[in-house]
Amino acid sequence: MRYGGARVSRRAAGAWRRACRIALLALCLLPAFASGQSIRVVTEEYPPYNYAKDGDVQGVSTAVVRAVLAEAGIEAPIQLMPWARAYDLALHSENVLIYSITRTPAREDLFKWIGQVAPSAWFLYALRGREIPLKTLEDAKAYRIATVYQDVGEQFLLERGFDPKLNLQSSNRYAHNYEKLKLGRVDLWIANGVVAAYLVREAGDDPAQQLKAALQLHELGGEGLYMAFSHTTSDAVVERFRRAFEALRRDGRLARLGAGGS
Repeated sequence: MRYGGARVSRRAAGAWRRACRIALLALCLLPAFASGQSIRVVTEEYPPYNYAKDGDVQGVSTAVVRAVLAEAGIEAPIQLMPWARAYDLALHSENVLIYSITRTPAREDLFKWIGQVAPSAWFLYALRGREIPLKTLEDAKAYRIATVYQDVGEQFLLERGFDPKLNLQSSNRYAHNYEKLKLGRVDLWIANGVVAAYLVREAGDDPAQQLKAALQLHELGGEGLYMAFSHTTSDAVVERFRRAFEALRRDGRLARLGAGGS
């Protein structure tokens, strides 16, 4: 038997073919291994969806993300950081998975969307005893509003003409905004309803006694909270996660975790 003009034994030829098969298999497995090693999962302190507890990242949305990672066969640590930093990483870096992120028309083409990890509803809240009668969003332009830097609530208000200097008081942490509202430093607080109730309870207060929903923001909360990849992430990686998400949705595991599963 000849390979490249040289005579070799059948045993040597067999060994060569086996080596080629092993090398080919390794090349086939490399993209999956590489994508698993390079994926970076980022989120923020946003209880009860995602938050740090006992040295680990927990929460309703985190449980969904971990389930999708496991179904996709990928191991990746989850990093908590301020939202502005997580959002910037997801905008400008490859292979970054971000959650819990609200899906809006303005963000639609900025990310590659995987699926909904939780439903969501947003409100402008006033403090009870200092109620503010709002009929439209335009009415809120007469007031000071607590926001979180570069989160969807702040983006929503800026897109609708709110003045960042006159109307908005931006923080890096959601808990700071409830403190501002209680102390009278702001008139209104834009927040996800579940998060607002959680933070008020964490502060030792009763949400029903403290908060008054001045206006529900239907345009903002409709799509819910998602997990999404940075736009420069390869389509192969994104499709792998979409298939994993769909498998969890079909067999009911997402519903049992409390996710919307859209």
